[in-house]
Amino acid sequence: MSSYSKQTNWGQFVPLVTVFFFWGFIAASNDILIPVFKKAFNLSQTESMYVQICFYVAYTVGSLIYMAISKGLKQDLVNKIGYKNGLIVGLLISALGTLLFYPAANLASFPLMISGLFIVGLGFSLQQIVANPLAIEVGPSETGSQRLTMAGGINNLGTTIGPLIVSFAIFGSATAGNTEASVESVKIPYLILGAAFVLVAIMLKFSSLPSVTPTIEENTDDAVPGEHRKSALQYPQLIMGMIAIFLYVGVEVSTASNLPAYMEKDLGFDTKDVAPYISLYWASLMIGRWTGAVDAFDISAGFKKILRFLAPYLAFGVFLLVNALANHELSPFYVYAAIIVVMIVCDVLSKGNPARMLLIFSSAGIVALLIGMFTTGMVSVYAFTSVGLFCSTLWPCIFALAINGLGKHTNQGSGLLIMMIMGGGIVSLVQGYVADLTDIHSSYIVGVLCFAYLAFYAIRVSGILKSQGIDLDKISKGSGH
Repeated sequence: MSSYSKQTNWGQFVPLVTVFFFWGFIAASNDILIPVFKKAFNLSQTESMYVQICFYVAYTVGSLIYMAISKGLKQDLVNKIGYKNGLIVGLLISALGTLLFYPAANLASFPLMISGLFIVGLGFSLQQIVANPLAIEVGPSETGSQRLTMAGGINNLGTTIGPLIVSFAIFGSATAGNTEASVESVKIPYLILGAAFVLVAIMLKFSSLPSVTPTIEENTDDAVPGEHRKSALQYPQLIMGMIAIFLYVGVEVSTASNLPAYMEKDLGFDTKDVAPYISLYWASLMIGRWTGAVDAFDISAGFKKILRFLAPYLAFGVFLLVNALANHELSPFYVYAAIIVVMIVCDVLSKGNPARMLLIFSSAGIVALLIGMFTTGMVSVYAFTSVGLFCSTLWPCIFALAINGLGKHTNQGSGLLIMMIMGGGIVSLVQGYVADLTDIHSSYIVGVLCFAYLAFYAIRVSGILKSQGIDLDKISKGSGH
């Protein structure tokens, strides 16, 4: 991809990353809605996962609609309407989805609630298709992946704040003592969020964001002369990468989605007291991504090494601050500072190689889940929340490995990968079903299997790319979804 400027245009980048914040806010807030809906509508654990199914499958449906429209136009939709208009349309679709929360809350209708989330997800799918490559285009290509990682950090700021705000809207302050879930109280924050979608769409309309989609030339280095691949689906790294994205988003989402039920049923927590731990889980992704965003800044190598150790604790400080503002007790979280050291060690050992990082972090994720499964009490809770630390870098690693070498098929490959975000809903449903058959504690074996495939992919894709003459150490990582 070519870049529009030799330096990052922060005036364009800052309004752009607001959409990343929205994605995180909604995704993590779903984890608070799940136990609320489960209790209010008397749902099983499997049925409560319909929240995630509707939201994440919307990404797939949205991608398929996008492809169908592009085929009908005989031209890529974003190429036709431009980056800026693509983002605006996506935001307005999501705003329409939030409007459904008003009648859904008044009628106490679970189907209407999840239909609203589905429409919000449809809008997000278009925003994802546009925003990820656009974040690269607002500055030099050599630091594009770091800008995406930074945008992922902003996404996780939304995931950290979202559960706390939605929990406050439903239960009031942490000291209020209210433990009853009120479905009607959900409508106000989501209507406010819808208004924010519209406001940002207006801001983007008058912003200086570029509207031109860059053209990527075909890389035919691995092709037989005169025989070029006609589809992204002819590349094995992409096919296996699609499965990897499906399972990665699946384990990331399902780990958090089933945590409230585990803490309530097995550990005796009230629903209102679970929010800080959901916030910690998603803050863990922010901790890892803020660490990876250090390279986006034009600073000395020595200072970057220092920031690699300071950035995760700065992100952890943000988590502590927002929870302090929400009047939550902070003492249970101080021990987590020691767990962050493990993530830093994993990051150092990876040496920036995406395949090595994918292998190391996936292995660490397996260990974290096994510790959670074979322990009880707060040790198991910290083990499960630490999965967020080890998921933090997996999307950029998988994304970079899967689309590398696709040439002119890169945009098609990116769209196919985004379509696989539906794994967040389907894997959550599978884990919920396993929990109903056994128990929630044991159901985390589903996540172990997901991580096992990711470790396998890290090893297998290394051989595939090397056979195509691609140097893994020169592959730049992307960002969080």
